[in-house]
Amino acid sequence: MLLDTAALYFRAFFGVPDSVRAPDGTPVNAVRGLLDFITRLVGDHRPTHLVACWDDDWRPAWRVDLVPTYKSHRVAEIVPGGPDVEEAPDALETQVPIIREVLAALGIAVVGAPECEADDVIGTLVARARMPVDVVTGDRDLFQLVDDARGVRVLYTARGMSRLELVDEAWVEKKYGIPGRLYADFAVLRGDPSDGLPGLPGVGDKTAASLVKGYGDLDAIIVAAADDSGPMAPGVRLKIREAAGYLEAARKVVVVAPDAAMPDFPDPVLPSEPVDPAAWADLRERWGLGSSAERVVTALAQSAS
Repeated sequence: MLLDTAALYFRAFFGVPDSVRAPDGTPVNAVRGLLDFITRLVGDHRPTHLVACWDDDWRPAWRVDLVPTYKSHRVAEIVPGGPDVEEAPDALETQVPIIREVLAALGIAVVGAPECEADDVIGTLVARARMPVDVVTGDRDLFQLVDDARGVRVLYTARGMSRLELVDEAWVEKKYGIPGRLYADFAVLRGDPSDGLPGLPGVGDKTAASLVKGYGDLDAIIVAAADDSGPMAPGVRLKIREAAGYLEAARKVVVVAPDAAMPDFPDPVLPSEPVDPAAWADLRERWGLGSSAERVVTALAQSAS
């Protein structure tokens, strides 16, 4: 099981009241909410391995160089030569280091990669996997990874953790009318305002799906648009020709990396108990993690048994 960690702790932060605080008054709603999410995921799905995938760089420069608007609306501060600062509530920012400490004390692997987003870590671990994989995320871009033959699916959090949608190739086909393997091509055409990707002007879900279903991947669509005698509508053909440079750049932005340069890390077998009991006890007490801490430890022990 691969967690899109930032997506989960953002959801926890906005879903758990900010009145949930440590004894010293520090907000811990994202920390406790994330622990409760892990408890539910472990209890319901019993993964053998668990990785908390991390954004070492939430807006990599190489993606911005390709599409300058990429996530630009979410930048709080541009940092020359380093990762830009993402706009996020101060009450959440203070909890991110605590989350790292809590996951480390539990023994849950936290894995990032230089100049890469968590999506790229997930894509690389999926490419390496020799077992079925569940990806837990609220990011539609990761639908491109679903692969029935390899047992790769997405547990989609858009409707909430208690109503996870199990996304496989049939789900993508039913939802968008396209083969799951072509989701990235569809996403490039449609665009995604939440990521600052404009897409092809005037092309929404319906037109993007008809292009993908009718012609195949982006390369085939571009070839078809170059053929004046083909069946493609002239207006759509012109849009594709005019946006050829953007489409090529956006494809490199949307497709998750299958080969991120990640550091070595131990086999991420799901722990049966906190690997650092002393640190866990200290964190539980200092941050007032209470019943959330108790539930996650119980879930780990039960899953191991």
